[in-house]
Amino acid sequence: MKSFLLTSLIGSFILTLALNLLPALFPNAAAKAERKIVDKMQESHENRVDPSTPKVRVFFPWKAMLLISIGLTIAVNLVGFISRL
Repeated sequence: MKSFLLTSLIGSFILTLALNLLPALFPNAAAKAERKIVDKMQESHENRVDPSTPKVRVFFPWKAMLLISIGLTIAVNLVGFISRL
C-alpha cells in the first residue's frame, strides 16, 4: 500500500507539473489558442443573427476537474494509508 500511495503522489505531482510547464515550452500555442477563441467568439456573434442556431453553450471545466481529481486521489490515498496504521 505504501508503494501505491507513493506512486500515486509522484504521478499526480509529475502530471500537474507537466500541465503547468507545457505553455512555457510552447509559447506560440497560447497566441494560436487566443486567435482561435477570438474567431469562435466572432463566429458565435455572427450566428446570433441567424435564429436557427442553438443559443446554449456547453462549458467544460477541465481545469477544475483536474484539480478536484488530484485532490480526491490524494485524500482517498491518505484515508487508506491512515486506516492501515
